[in-house]
Amino acid sequence: MLDPAQCRQARLARDARFDGRFVVGVTTTGIYCRPICPATPSREGHVRYFANALAAAEAGFRPCLRCRPDSAPDSPVWRGTHTTLERALRLIDEGALQAGTLTELCGRLGIGERYLRRLFERHLGVSPKAYAQHRQCLFAKQLLHQTTLPVTDIAYASGFRSLRRFNDAFRERIGQARRDLRRRAGKADEDLTLWLAYRPPYAWEVLRDFHADRAIEGLEWVGERHVGRRIRWGEARGEFTAEHVPERHAFRVRLALDDLRALAPVVRRIRRLLDLDADTATIEAHLGRALPGLALIEGLRLPGVWSPFEAGVRAILGQQVSIVAARRLVSRLVAELGEPAGDERRHFPTPTAIAASDLAWLAMPGARRNTLRRFAAWYAGDEASDEPADWTALKGIGPWTANYAALRGTGAPDVWLDGDAGVRRALHRLDGADPALAAPWRSYLTLQLWSLDLSHPHRRSHADDR
Repeated sequence: MLDPAQCRQARLARDARFDGRFVVGVTTTGIYCRPICPATPSREGHVRYFANALAAAEAGFRPCLRCRPDSAPDSPVWRGTHTTLERALRLIDEGALQAGTLTELCGRLGIGERYLRRLFERHLGVSPKAYAQHRQCLFAKQLLHQTTLPVTDIAYASGFRSLRRFNDAFRERIGQARRDLRRRAGKADEDLTLWLAYRPPYAWEVLRDFHADRAIEGLEWVGERHVGRRIRWGEARGEFTAEHVPERHAFRVRLALDDLRALAPVVRRIRRLLDLDADTATIEAHLGRALPGLALIEGLRLPGVWSPFEAGVRAILGQQVSIVAARRLVSRLVAELGEPAGDERRHFPTPTAIAASDLAWLAMPGARRNTLRRFAAWYAGDEASDEPADWTALKGIGPWTANYAALRGTGAPDVWLDGDAGVRRALHRLDGADPALAAPWRSYLTLQLWSLDLSHPHRRSHADDR
């Protein structure tokens, strides 16, 4: 439930920590804004508060052209309230209803259509298809504002199959004709640049150093203010570099992609990789109450990996070895089996490529090598799942590997790596603290505890799932 007094205070102060946690509908103009909107604040009697942009749109408000609600972080109200709903939202954001049907989506979720519709109506007040179309239109609005892509390319990149359908949906969902937002079509740049916002604070140095310690040459790059990597989405290939711009509470993302149909899910995957939608103030307040002796790092984010499969491979290669040794193994795997991407760069190897190799050149126990090949062969088959909890049926993959992959590969917020040596060492220093009290944010507790256990970069902090 929204607290009107808190919303009013955040709106009048233009507090960026509340950006994306709610939107403000102005009854005199019919528009809705972010709490940080630079426009002169309206009188309290002329505003309504909504948990998210979708709720405001359903109430008949249209998005502000100054603060651009399409650029705000996602509302945390949409996430984490129900596991099945969270999975459905993630799959829809990745294009499940553009590439397939509602029946196929329900099949992947293991539920019926009627139940899924009830979940959406109860939590969001709309149908799954209406939610998907709203997200498509907001993404299109962001591209209209921030890029010079021609409108036909924007429609294509947003998941619409015709310009006419795009125009109709945009007018219906956004309340404006797209020509009112940008009256001229530009020439598409080879590289796109988008601004992706977050709620401050953001512990950039911690995230940067985490990635730098594990960066794979030819696949990833990390600098003082940026991270980047080669990416694959379906048949699409490309790369991105995300530069941290703290004064704007955002990342400037330069993106090259050879198929615009993959643009929307790729951008959302980048948001997940950088954990831009986390409400760290809420998370840390909860952790502080649950473990009062824990000195918290403000704005700590989950360090994402591009895909669940890649996270699983890294977890298997990291069993019972140091971070340095795990990095060496992943680097060798990418160098030997990664698809060339020019300029000595490579993509992460596919499941098929790993399964087809004997991996004899990887310096690790034969049992673990077999686990990796077994995992890749299963992932290349028809029964593959992006839910790491399903992987534990495979020999050699136990709870630690599955949980580590869920934390880094899917951004799961409530993963508890109780078998991790670094976590155990840090928890021991808290004198009997109960990590169960940290639910549903135990992934963030894990990161906080890792940050306490920084005595040596070569530490053996991985578990073994043999």
